[in-house]
Amino acid sequence: MHQATLPFGTLSDGRCANLYLLSNDSGMTVGVSDLGADLVLVRVPGRHGNRPDVLLGYDSAAGYEVNGPDFGAIVGRCANRIAQASFKLNGVSYHLTANEGSNNLHSGPHMYFQRLWTHRAQASNDSVTFELTSEPNDQGFPGSLNIAVNYRLDESNALEISYDAQPSEATIVNLTCHAYWNLNGHASGSALSHTLMLDSDSYTPPNEENIPTGEIRKVDGSVFDFRKKRSLASGLGARYDHNFLLAGAYEHRLQHAARLEGDLSGIALDISTDAPGLQLYTSEYLDVARGKDGVAYGKGAGIAIETQFPPDAIHHKNFPQPIFTPEHPFHSKTIFSFSQN
Repeated sequence: MHQATLPFGTLSDGRCANLYLLSNDSGMTVGVSDLGADLVLVRVPGRHGNRPDVLLGYDSAAGYEVNGPDFGAIVGRCANRIAQASFKLNGVSYHLTANEGSNNLHSGPHMYFQRLWTHRAQASNDSVTFELTSEPNDQGFPGSLNIAVNYRLDESNALEISYDAQPSEATIVNLTCHAYWNLNGHASGSALSHTLMLDSDSYTPPNEENIPTGEIRKVDGSVFDFRKKRSLASGLGARYDHNFLLAGAYEHRLQHAARLEGDLSGIALDISTDAPGLQLYTSEYLDVARGKDGVAYGKGAGIAIETQFPPDAIHHKNFPQPIFTPEHPFHSKTIFSFSQN
């Protein structure tokens, strides 16, 4: 296992960001940055002896500082949507910024992925840890939150992301990595011919504003049934932006959640997590003129599979609840395992 540190560019305020590379002896390389604790690069051995970068993104910190699509971002304090940009916790009302119509998306503005995190040195070369302190009332949420995100690569081509967050008082915590995958390579165009399998028999139908109605609906006989693998194009194609509950949604146990397969590269991605669900987003609104290597990314160019609590869970008590306290801090783990299909 090898680790290297490279300059990643200068931020608008003059501070410098770094890129940390983890490489194993099996031919896989992962790049992460202290800007946002972002996942920046994932090179995986393909069937033809090449090593495509299967992650959409940018070439330097300048792109990630703006990062409209949230490429590779660690999203928090609460990923996904909160209806009416407000909630009540322990009898107190809290108001967030309405940044998607009347609702709040990904806790913005002043996203976690736009902040320079602190790199914490590790004794081994197989992992990188970043830390961030979210101050009291940051983004409108109660209490402070001390966050650590650890990326670890092993020799079997598995990338583990571990999240730890210690709140000072009861608050919402729902952290995820907003990676966009194209297993044929980030520059290969549409990923809608990828096949997908989900270990989920239910989803949370949204209304016209993408806020869950509160119903937990079975996927049987619908375009949301991925219990047997099939291509994304055979369903809604680029129009998936839906949350699925996993089999162990209320048990907080590590389980297999998804398998994504590239149709040209022979690369497969298995995702395991202890999160209760995942958001599937197939990039309907993606429109980036210049990404990595000058590549333009359009509709369907990447597949986001974001492990997390259901959107707007705070308003639906039948959903798994993302409420954490000093006595019950947030701990979560997601593993991305790459192989040849």
